[in-house]
Amino acid sequence: MLTSSSIKAALIGLSALTAAQIFFPPPDDSGAVRIRAASLAYREPGEFLHHGTPVNGPLRDIKLQAPLTIMRNQVTRGEYDQCIADGTCPTLDITGKPERPVTGVNYDDAVAYANWLSAKTGERWRLPTDREWALAAGSRYKDDAYTEVSDPNNPSKRWIATYTAESQGQKQIDSTPMPIGHFGINEHGLADLSGNVWEWTSTCYIRHHVKPDGQTQVTENCGVRVAEGSHRALMVGFIRDPKAGACSVGVPPTNLGIRLVRDEGGLRRWLGL
Repeated sequence: MLTSSSIKAALIGLSALTAAQIFFPPPDDSGAVRIRAASLAYREPGEFLHHGTPVNGPLRDIKLQAPLTIMRNQVTRGEYDQCIADGTCPTLDITGKPERPVTGVNYDDAVAYANWLSAKTGERWRLPTDREWALAAGSRYKDDAYTEVSDPNNPSKRWIATYTAESQGQKQIDSTPMPIGHFGINEHGLADLSGNVWEWTSTCYIRHHVKPDGQTQVTENCGVRVAEGSHRALMVGFIRDPKAGACSVGVPPTNLGIRLVRDEGGLRRWLGL
């Protein structure tokens, strides 16, 4: 009698090429990249207060627990316009070239596009978590701990240090959406990470407050989400123009765009491929 373990052992025994040809489409069929292993030093997102004084979030070594499938390129304006034409995605406030990354999208716009693409393809597409985005970004991930300045008597010192660091990193960036690949490819084969289009993640703003008695109070606000790019930004979810308002101290993103991950289910997940 065949058991699930014996079936799995038999399937794993097939050559990788044969298994891929039989069970799965080519890895680039949807313009997605399959990342099987990744690790980095990751700064926990959110606001961290120690006895009321802002401090840096903890730095942790993280790695992928399972393969991650993520779009090679950012969603283009032309792709987003197809969603508008189908009556699913909201119309945007700005125009754009169809072959360039879509910009001027808020969090809800990004989720609407993910839902439309999922319905269109029969696959589950969604925004990445901040942790997934960082692992996919690899060497393009930027630690947002710019300063250890933490003066309870003058919080502005920390704000100014953060603003200065982000300004220096962004002062040469042209805000015009560039052709796909303009900002290069990272070690995982993903294009334009940390260029001039920040990408929404599904991660909510979290405030960690260590009180004088040692107890930690954690507050989550999902009206604010993490956007990732040349630096991490905490953005109000309904904001399309980042220069109109951001919840983080520092320089706002140049543009807001979309890159999605695809959840793998069924046989691929079962096999761990």
